[in-house]
Amino acid sequence: MAKYFDVHPDNPQARSINQIVELIRSDGLVAYPTDSCFALGCRMGSKDALDRIRAIRHLDDRHHFTLMCHDFAQLGQFVTINNALFRAVKASTPGPFTFILPATKEVPRRLLHPKKKTVGVRITAHTTAQAILAELGEPLVSSTLLLPGETEAMTQGWEIKETLDHSIDAVIDSGDCGTEPTTVIDLSEGEPEILRVGAGDPSRFSSAAI
Repeated sequence: MAKYFDVHPDNPQARSINQIVELIRSDGLVAYPTDSCFALGCRMGSKDALDRIRAIRHLDDRHHFTLMCHDFAQLGQFVTINNALFRAVKASTPGPFTFILPATKEVPRRLLHPKKKTVGVRITAHTTAQAILAELGEPLVSSTLLLPGETEAMTQGWEIKETLDHSIDAVIDSGDCGTEPTTVIDLSEGEPEILRVGAGDPSRFSSAAI
């Protein structure tokens, strides 16, 4: 059964954050809130938890997983960004954007797109997610908590626990975080390609704006 953490949205309890991080470090899979919607998350080295994300969401090997990073300095360890795009990406973080970029050698091969060798990255503005990432000290491998056949992500912690109780290890409930996923922008070829319009305004990534 999944553990249920009720975390204050503005002042996350240190004890709860520490317990969540220990669970993640033990290869646990958690459902946690972001500034767009709930996500499934695990540590980069956990093959078992990653396989469970694939099973829950029915994902194939072409799915772009996202590295949820604590800050821009950490993001820069895992992807390469050319100078022309740096300013636009920096100005959009933290926020509801996911960027597809060429991965560095720091990213495990199982997380990469098999042909492009790219990975998704983002920095969330959500206070509780930021507290988890700060304590963890590494990115969370993440995927939007959107179940097969559904058009909207799950939003209620109790509902997530009821539905995924035997598939995940913890649910982190920290109040409402919305239903709209991130805007996904592929920057791997140099020219921005908007793959999904979501909570973030994609207009700053038009060719004219870059």
